Amino acid sequence: MPASFLNRIAISAVLVLLAGCGGDDSSSASAQEKKREQAPKQVQTGRVEERQLGTSVLVNGTLDAYDRATAGTKVAGRLQSMAVDLGSRVRRGQLIARIDPTDYSIRLQQAEAGLAQARVRLGLPTDGASDSVDPTDTPPVREARAVLEEARASRERYSALLKDGVISKADFDQVQAQSRVAESRYQDALEEIRNRQAVATQRRAEVSLARQQLADTGIYAAFDGVVQQRIASIGEFLSAGAPVAEIVRIDPLRFRAEVPERDAASIRIGQNVQLAVDGAAGDYTGRVTRISPTITERTRVLQIEADIPNNGTLRAGSFARATILTDTTATSLAIPKEALVTFAGIEKVVLVEKGKTKEKPVTTGRRAGAWVEVLSGVKTGDEVVLNPVNLRPGQDVVTK
Repeated sequence: MPASFLNRIAISAVLVLLAGCGGDDSSSASAQEKKREQAPKQVQTGRVEERQLGTSVLVNGTLDAYDRATAGTKVAGRLQSMAVDLGSRVRRGQLIARIDPTDYSIRLQQAEAGLAQARVRLGLPTDGASDSVDPTDTPPVREARAVLEEARASRERYSALLKDGVISKADFDQVQAQSRVAESRYQDALEEIRNRQAVATQRRAEVSLARQQLADTGIYAAFDGVVQQRIASIGEFLSAGAPVAEIVRIDPLRFRAEVPERDAASIRIGQNVQLAVDGAAGDYTGRVTRISPTITERTRVLQIEADIPNNGTLRAGSFARATILTDTTATSLAIPKEALVTFAGIEKVVLVEKGKTKEKPVTTGRRAGAWVEVLSGVKTGDEVVLNPVNLRPGQDVVTK
């Protein structure tokens, strides 16, 4: 028999032997892995308990801005500057925009000049805070009074001369007429000074108005908030009352909801409200602050509002689900929050029954700290797995 043929037989035998050894190793590893999977898994569990979580009403609603205002112009003019834009945070009294003040500055100078002129006509200096004068102590009135006193003295002298027969009745009548004219001129002088005082008062009001219009060229925020919309643009001519920007207050937010008529009697001002908002992590709490005095006849619901403190994560206009705590003394079934599993919108827990796991769908209610209210699906005393990760239904487990 040739040597090459013998060599091939020997090599084949070695390969078969090696293949047999390798298969034994693979089978051994698979058996060990299967044994590990079948071994009971250690888990930590809790119990379904009756806890004093209170009774609650579940409602859906919308978050809205607490305050909303459109900042607009008080005077007409061309928009010179804009200090804010969409999303800008503003403080109360902060400058938002400004109308070109040139025309209003000129009007103020004009009004101040008119006031100075009116004060001079009263015999007052051009500057001063008061336009009050004593009419009888002004030059025109003093002059008229002097003429009147002279006319009265002449009439007294002529009256004595008439009694003595020194002058005629016609001469006395002429002097008496002059006295009456002097009296009338004195009254005219008094009225003229009073008229000048009124003019000065009017000019001062015009100055105040012009100064106010100049100040109104600045547009300011009415409260702390955020710019929701910028309406006007720089260079645009705006009439009086034209909108410039819309500002909203978002801390706190108003939660508006409708409570069914069957639950309306249990709602009170001051009750706690717990909110869950899609896209916002965590729960938010507030209190019922306003309740409508009537139930809507068409829909049979009660309109309510709650103030929700906002740390900046909530947005006005968001849809929210709310739990209103109506009775703090009532008890209900609850599970530790670590036992609740949520997947694809379905809530469930993993129970331990006779050493094996069992998934159970549940319906939950309100959250209260480390506990979650369970409305259906479990009963008091059920053992639930905490943090049930990578557990299969029917898997053997042992509790720690």
